[in-house]
Amino acid sequence: MTRIEADWLMDSRTQDVMRALTDDGYAALAVGGCVRNTLLGVPVSDIDIATSATPEQTTAVAEAAGFKAVPTGEDHGTITVVVRDLPFEITTFRHDVETDGRRAVVAFTDRVEEDAHRRDFTMNALYAEADGTLVDPLGGLADLEARRLRFIDDAGERIREDYLRSLRFFRFHAQYGDPETGLDADALDAIARHVDGLSTLPGERIGAEMRKLLAAPDPAPALAAMEKTGVLAAILPGASPAPVAPLVHLEGVADRPPSFVRRLVALGGEEPKRRLRLSRKEAVARNVLLAALEHGTGPAELAYRHGADVAWDAALLSAAMTGAPLPPDLAIPIEAGSAATFPVAAADFLPDLTGKALGDTLDLLEQAWIDSGFQLDRDALLGMARGQG
Repeated sequence: MTRIEADWLMDSRTQDVMRALTDDGYAALAVGGCVRNTLLGVPVSDIDIATSATPEQTTAVAEAAGFKAVPTGEDHGTITVVVRDLPFEITTFRHDVETDGRRAVVAFTDRVEEDAHRRDFTMNALYAEADGTLVDPLGGLADLEARRLRFIDDAGERIREDYLRSLRFFRFHAQYGDPETGLDADALDAIARHVDGLSTLPGERIGAEMRKLLAAPDPAPALAAMEKTGVLAAILPGASPAPVAPLVHLEGVADRPPSFVRRLVALGGEEPKRRLRLSRKEAVARNVLLAALEHGTGPAELAYRHGADVAWDAALLSAAMTGAPLPPDLAIPIEAGSAATFPVAAADFLPDLTGKALGDTLDLLEQAWIDSGFQLDRDALLGMARGQG
């Protein structure tokens, strides 16, 4: 019998909320990501609990125990219960009655097996009792141990229930799959046959999945499979995964962490702001990198104007896209640019210069100072200005 051991499970708050349900005669099982990640030895961020109690019963149990109950998704069976500042999403065992590819009408059940069959992947249909005993209705443990991502039952049916599952398949493979064994052929076939369903999804949901996918250590194999199935073209027309693999390699060489915007720029394609619902900050960062690549702006100037991270991103992207190695001692100009402070200011030219003339002079002097490798001092720059005058 397999048992999991984890601090989050033995936490008194987790034990208290599960005990409150079981003491009233209901099943209470930790489920999904918290169980999966514990078995994989990776961090757990959220604790989900599946129960035979209905939402009304869960609320009654929680309030009787002195816990806060919030109806965050009551129609779909979910009550968020807060125990001493720790939230738990507690969801009634359920099965889908009707789906349209985006939303589902569910019916509650008291059988964990039915609940398992409505989930997406076998590795996500793993449950654990309060003492850590693993409950595995669909054989998901074997798939998890093999790092094999499989849809539950018929892949096409799972996708038609929620078309976002096509993107989740690639994201989960990038995060948890074995890159040596490739991607499940039945899943890829079903995804290719249901590509049109992605057009029904809002950009917020697509963008959220792409952020997680591009944050994976190496999303290149998953992105290549997305291209072959038509998924990449459906969500980001014109994008190509070709530069991503060399970019991931160069990130490792430079010891730079993954970056959603950096990898998104590497993919290219049509304007993603609307398709992926980029934030204003993300859109601005993307445009800065595109401009830097277009104009060939040097790392020192980029670091001075936009910070060291942008300079590193542009250098990594340029090398990945051209096949050139990273410049030697790249950190030196980036550090110099990051630390540089322009030695003159507008006040040095008032009241002789104002408005556009003042702005133009400052711009010319700043560019000359940058081109000098930040070597021109204040006196030299003021002398240049007087000479121009």
